[in-house]
Amino acid sequence: VQLQASGGGAVQAGGSLRLSCAASGRDVSNYYMGWFRQAPGQEREFVAAIKHYTETYYLDSVKGRFTISRDIAKNAVFLQMTSLKPEDTAVYFCAGGMPGIVRDPTGYDYWGQGTLVTVSS
Repeated sequence: VQLQASGGGAVQAGGSLRLSCAASGRDVSNYYMGWFRQAPGQEREFVAAIKHYTETYYLDSVKGRFTISRDIAKNAVFLQMTSLKPEDTAVYFCAGGMPGIVRDPTGYDYWGQGTLVTVSS
């Protein structure tokens, strides 16, 4: 499975971005698909995950601001980010797999290359 993330950019606080992750090589409809982020000098952090269409998980600090969704027909997953804050600045990675613990990055087998999100105050 190859994952290609896109949609990052630079925005001001309060702005919005929509990240996309396109999967190829295998049908990922039965996989958990997740978004993680990594800020400079910090460990990779779980942001959100989705199984099928309605089973979703979020980092507490992004609940109500970020929405994860997927288009199974297009083999893609999205992260709509609103009310962005400077602390959301990081490289965002999409991941796929069958993790034992949804929030544990080591449980994901497939990773995209990352897309940079920069939020200025």
